[in-house]
Amino acid sequence: MYLFKLVLNFLSELGEYLIFVLRSCISFGNCRNRFKKLMQSILEIGFRCVLIILIIGLFTGMVMGLQMYYTLVKFGADTALGTAVSLSLIRELGPVLTALMIVGQSGSALTSEIGILRNYEQIDALETMNIDSKGFLAGPRIIAGIICFPILTAFFDLVGIFGGYFSGSVLMGLDAGIYWNKTIDSVQLVDVNGGFLKATIFGFLTMGICTFEGYNAHIKSAFKGIRGVTLAATKAVVKSSVLILIVDYLITSFLL
Repeated sequence: MYLFKLVLNFLSELGEYLIFVLRSCISFGNCRNRFKKLMQSILEIGFRCVLIILIIGLFTGMVMGLQMYYTLVKFGADTALGTAVSLSLIRELGPVLTALMIVGQSGSALTSEIGILRNYEQIDALETMNIDSKGFLAGPRIIAGIICFPILTAFFDLVGIFGGYFSGSVLMGLDAGIYWNKTIDSVQLVDVNGGFLKATIFGFLTMGICTFEGYNAHIKSAFKGIRGVTLAATKAVVKSSVLILIVDYLITSFLL
């Protein structure tokens, strides 16, 4: 009985989420100053995360370069380091770690911002002025997530591959030409497209969850006021992070 109730609640919340996201995106098309709102959202979600993405990408690539070099050299396959680093980053670690970093950096702030607007009844004021609050607040953020996630993933991949080169070639002495030739020869367009597909889906899902939790902070939380906003932000980050890993597995199993 408890399991049935749990599944029923999950399906009910999933339906609410899908309706919220679809309505937000559709309503955004009818908003005034759409381009300005979209640019502001891109700055909030994308530009805010550029530095952290570059730092995490660089050190992820450096760690992968060291670990994979020590593993491959045991089998006499150290020349395959460029292949291992580049494909691992482009196919998996790039889109996943980028999405996790954006959710932690911008997603939590986004949920808190919308939750505070709900807490101070500013969303109700928008509805009173006959402004669709979902399209006004959530729509541009979701679209911005779809745009920003692939771009930041590309930054992460490029910096990470360079980090692998630094560890493998500069520190460990692997020939730089071999590293870059293996990287270029092994990476195919289908690998890049697969990574960007994951990033786009992650952007749509996670920004939808963050806006949904913030918009419904007064309903989904047992606490009201600022406490409810903080709990909504925590739930948004946790749900988004778990969903990223689940969807990553599903997409990977489908593409392979």
